Formats: sequence, structure tokens, C-alpha cells
Amino acid sequence: MMMSFAWDSLKNRRKSVLLTLFSLLISVSVLMSVEHIRAQAKDSFNRTVSDVDLIVGAPSGQLNLLLYSIFRMGSPTNNISWKSFETLDALEQVEWAIPISLGDSHRGYRVLGTSQAYFDHFKYGNQQPLSFSSGEPFAGTFEAVIGADVAKQLNYQVGTEIVIAHGIGAVSFKNHDYAPFVVSGVLAPTGTPVDKTVHVSLAGIEAIHLPQAALKQLSEANAEQTIDLTPTSISAVLLGLESKMMVFTLQRSINNYQQDRLMGIMPGVALAELWQLMSMVENILIVISALVLASSLIGLSVMLLSSMRERRREIAILRVIGASPFTVFSLIMTEAMLVVMISLISALGLLTAGFWLAGDWLSATYGLFIDANLFTTNNLIIAAIVLACAALTTLVPAIDAYRTALQSNLSSDN
Repeated sequence: MMMSFAWDSLKNRRKSVLLTLFSLLISVSVLMSVEHIRAQAKDSFNRTVSDVDLIVGAPSGQLNLLLYSIFRMGSPTNNISWKSFETLDALEQVEWAIPISLGDSHRGYRVLGTSQAYFDHFKYGNQQPLSFSSGEPFAGTFEAVIGADVAKQLNYQVGTEIVIAHGIGAVSFKNHDYAPFVVSGVLAPTGTPVDKTVHVSLAGIEAIHLPQAALKQLSEANAEQTIDLTPTSISAVLLGLESKMMVFTLQRSINNYQQDRLMGIMPGVALAELWQLMSMVENILIVISALVLASSLIGLSVMLLSSMRERRREIAILRVIGASPFTVFSLIMTEAMLVVMISLISALGLLTAGFWLAGDWLSATYGLFIDANLFTTNNLIIAAIVLACAALTTLVPAIDAYRTALQSNLSSDN
């Protein structure tokens, strides 16, 4: 009965109610989207790599090293020598070592030079290994393994020829057209930057930077025996250790290495520093969203207050037919909760559709893998807070309606 009265009352004031509803819809959507993107981005970053104990590169700050070696963001300020990699790989504390070479791209997607160890030992999420949806790892010098997003967006498959360009821009003025690669495998989706990466061998990276005359020799029999394709330097090394207890000792030894300028970082520590830097931005966005929501809730309260003068006759009629002042109070509260509930449901539906439609674009453009499911614990908490705040701000017009009902009762008694 109360719900029906409240709904009819809102329909009679549909214009002002729709404007208030629209305002609430925007503010709730902003608040929920900021929180959802923050949580999803943090989860996406944290699941990008696992089981890597140390990342080694040239000294440039641990955040820069983490971003370019794992997230394919930015570029190394310097390289480390191949001899340093061999030294690290030979250490008894090291179980496996993955070399990484960056600097080239294909149609805006980063190209990563590496070895077979990458497919054997690289893990993401909860220590999930890389797997192939089709094909196999590269075996020849001019073979490439592409991520799931590269294959999907560019419509590539096993056997497709691709040309690598110098530099990391979407448009390059220096393409290695004379040395095309053939796709040997397509990796299964991981929800990490691996999906947007073209993987080639270190020998392939060296080969495309050779003079054209030397490249022609590679097509001849036993050319690898006459042309040395061992790299002179690489961008970084991912290390897995025999024991986690050796991390700090080995990190100190790497940072004090005399033959080359090296820096070893722990991914977990670097990620913690990243989120510490981002916390200020997160807090500012949350505060702005909360202020927008507060202004919308105040607008809801003002709408209800401004309607009190018009509704004195309605309240008097309710009193005549036996409604108590508390019933009138409950009617105003119910109206406000209906408006807020509709805005919450609409915001959840709108954001779910928006994230579902923009999912591919966000992953391809910004590397953000946002789940379209907004029914998370954080968003449910936000919904509860919004309802509680709405109830508090609606107390003022509800109490005013209660007093109006009492005055109406006193007038009828007199």
C-alpha cells in the first residue's frame, strides 16, 4: 500500500523527479565506475606476473624497470650486456632466467625478444603458465608467437606473415620489410600485457637489424654457422630462484655487481610502491565522486522540501482518511528510497553494459582488463552507503512532512 502511494506521488511530480533521478544516476555511476576501475586495475596489475623473484635491468628506478619489463610501458634507459645475463643464468641460486629485449613494434603492439625459457617459466595470475590456443613456440629465426589480442584485433593466425617496425609507435617510418616473420603460434588469453605482445627470438631481433646483404645469407643453408646472432645486450632479465630465502642476498649482490651497472628489484615491492604513488590520485577521485553524490542527495532533499507546500492538501486528505503523522513520514522516506533504488539499479545496468561494450577498447588502448560484472563486494558496500546517506538527507523533508501532518491534525481538531 505504502509503495503504491509513493509511486503514484512520484508520477504526479514526474518532471522534477526525473531531473533528480538523472542527477543521482550520474553521481552514482561516477562513484561506482571510479571504484570499480580502481579495484580492477589494481587486480589486473597484480595478476600480470607471478613466480618471478627478481627483475634485473639497468639502473633507472624500480618503477620504470617494472613498467617496461612487465607491463610494456615506456622504454629502458639503457641495456645490460649479454655477458651479464650469462653470468646471472649461471649462478647456483638461479633456477631459471628469461632474457627480454624491447625496442620494436608491430602496428602499435610491442615486440618482445626472448628465448624458449619465456614459454617454459613465465607465469601470471595464480602461477598459471602460458598456453597456446593454436600453433607452437617459435623455432626458427623468423618465427613469431603472438598474444590473443594481437590475433583477435589484427585477424592473424598461424602462418600469417608480419613485418616488424623499429620503435614503439603505432606508425613507424622504418619497417623491416625485407625480413618478415611468420606466426608460429597464438597464445591463449591471459588478461595481461602478454595478450598484446608479439614474441620473437633474440636471434630474430638481431637478424632484422643486420644489413640486407647479411640477411640474404640467412636464407642459405647453414647460414647460422657463419653469422653470429648472439645479442650483445638485452633490456632486462626475469629470474626465478631455487629458494625464496635467497632473494635479498642475491639482490644485494646484483646491485653491487662490478662488471656491469645492474639493478635488481622484487616485483611485489615495486607494485606496492606503484600503488602508494597512485593512492593520492585514487583518494582525490573518490572524494570528487563523493562530493558529486552529496550534491545530488541534497538536490533530492531540496526537491522533497520544495514540494511540501504543494502537498499540504494531499497530506490533509491523508489525515482525513486516517493516516497517522508517522505514515506521512514513512511516505516521504519511501519516495526518496524509491528514487535512489531506481538510480542505483540503473547505474549498475548502465555501467555493466558500458564496460562490456568498451572492454576490448580499454584492453587494447590502455591495457586495462575490466570485468563487466559490477556486483562486487565494493560496489554493494557503496550501494549500502548511498542508501544510508539518502535516508539521512531525506530526514529533513520527512520530519517537515511529519510536522505538517501534526499541524493538519491540530487544525481539524480546532
